[in-house]
Amino acid sequence: MNNDGKKILVVDDEQMTTELAKTFLEKHGFEVVVAGDGERAIELACEQVPDLILLDVMLPTIDGFEVCKRLKGIAAFKDTPILMFTAKGLSSDVERGEAAGADEYIVKPFSGKALVATIRKHLGINE
Repeated sequence: MNNDGKKILVVDDEQMTTELAKTFLEKHGFEVVVAGDGERAIELACEQVPDLILLDVMLPTIDGFEVCKRLKGIAAFKDTPILMFTAKGLSSDVERGEAAGADEYIVKPFSGKALVATIRKHLGINE
C-alpha cells in the first residue's frame, strides 16, 4: 500500500479517536501528526504542512469550522483537502462545514476502510 509518504493531520480532542485513526492510517502507509485542539491544529498545520487534514468539529480553543475557515484562508492550504470528521451530522452542520471550506464531511462512527478510500480519493492515490 504505497501512499507516497503522504502526511495527514488528525485533529480531535478525544485521545482514543486520534490514537485509533493514527494507528489505522499508519498501517495503511500514511505519516500521521495529531493535534487535540483547534489552536494546536493551526500551529501544527503551519509547521508540518500536511497533505490532508482530518478535522473534528467540536474542539477546545477554536472549533473545527473556524479552524477550517482560517486554514483555507492561508494560501498554502487553499488546495489542501480538509475532511470534517464529526458526530454532528445534521444537514445544517454539513452546510456549515461546506461554508467553512471543507472538502468532505464524514460522520462518526465511520468505517476505517471507507475513510482510507476517501482520503486516497482526495489525495489522488489509486488503490
